[in-house]
Amino acid sequence: MAEISAAGSTGTQSMRDSYMAMTRRKRAYGGIILAVFILLMITGFQTVEERSAGGFWEGLPRIFDFPAGVVSEAWDKIDQMPANLVTYFPALIETINIAAVSTLVGAILGLILSLLSTRGLAKWPRLIPLFRRMMDIMRALPEIVIALVLIFILGGGPIPAMIAIAFHTAGALGKLFSEVAENADLKPVEGLASVGANWSQRMLLGVIPQVAPNYLSYTLMRFEINIRASAILGFVGAGGIGYELRNAMTFGMGRFDLAAAIFVLLFLTIVFFDQISSHYRNRLVKGYQA
Repeated sequence: MAEISAAGSTGTQSMRDSYMAMTRRKRAYGGIILAVFILLMITGFQTVEERSAGGFWEGLPRIFDFPAGVVSEAWDKIDQMPANLVTYFPALIETINIAAVSTLVGAILGLILSLLSTRGLAKWPRLIPLFRRMMDIMRALPEIVIALVLIFILGGGPIPAMIAIAFHTAGALGKLFSEVAENADLKPVEGLASVGANWSQRMLLGVIPQVAPNYLSYTLMRFEINIRASAILGFVGAGGIGYELRNAMTFGMGRFDLAAAIFVLLFLTIVFFDQISSHYRNRLVKGYQA
C-alpha cells in the first residue's frame, strides 16, 4: 500500500510539474507577443512622425478641432437642419440601394461558392481548393481598391461601388456560408440522392432548408456593413451620400452645417437598420418574439 501511495504521489507531482511548466511556457509566449506588439507600435509611431507633413505629435492636440467646428456651425444654423436633411435624403436612398443590390448579388454568389467548396456537398470535390482560394482573393481585396480600379475603367457613379461591394461580399459570405453548410445533416441529401435527385435538387431541398436561418442572419449582418461601405466609397467618387459628404467637407467653413446634416442621416440610418436586422436575426436564429 505504501508503494502504491508513493507511486500515486509521484504521479501527482509529475502532473503538477508538467502543468506548471506548460503555464510558464504560455506566459513566456504571451510576454514575447506583447513585447513584439509594443515594439511594432513604437516603430509605427516613429514612422508616422517622420513621414507626417505636419508632424503627428504636434497635430494630435488639435484632433477635436474639426468635430468642434462642425458642431458649432451646425448649432448656429440649426434652423436649416430639416431642409438639409430633406436635400440629402435622395443621396441616402442611393446609398441604401447600392448596399441592398450589392448584398443581394454577393449573397447569391456566396451561396453558390459555399456549396461548391463544402466537403461532402461539393459537386466537384477536386475543385474545392480552387473555389476556396477564389473566396480568399475576394475577401483579401478591399472594396475601395476594387472601386478605384472600376472608377478608372467605368467612370464615377454607383455601378463601380455596387460591383466592388458585391465582389467582397461574395467572398466574405461564401466563407461564412461554407462553415454553416459543413454542419448540415447529410441524411436528407443521401435520401434525395437515393431517389435520383441531381446535385441542384439535393442542395435546394436537402441543405438550404437546414441552413437558411443562419444564411439570412449573416446576410442581414452583411447588409449593415455594406451600408457603411457604400457611404465610404462615395469619398472616391462612387456616388451616394458619401460623395455629398466629401463635397461638403472639402468646402470647409461655411458648409459644415451640410456635413453635420449628412452625419445625422448616416447615424440614424445605421441605427435603424441595425435594430431591424438584429430583430429579424434573433427571430430567424433563436425564434425570439419581440
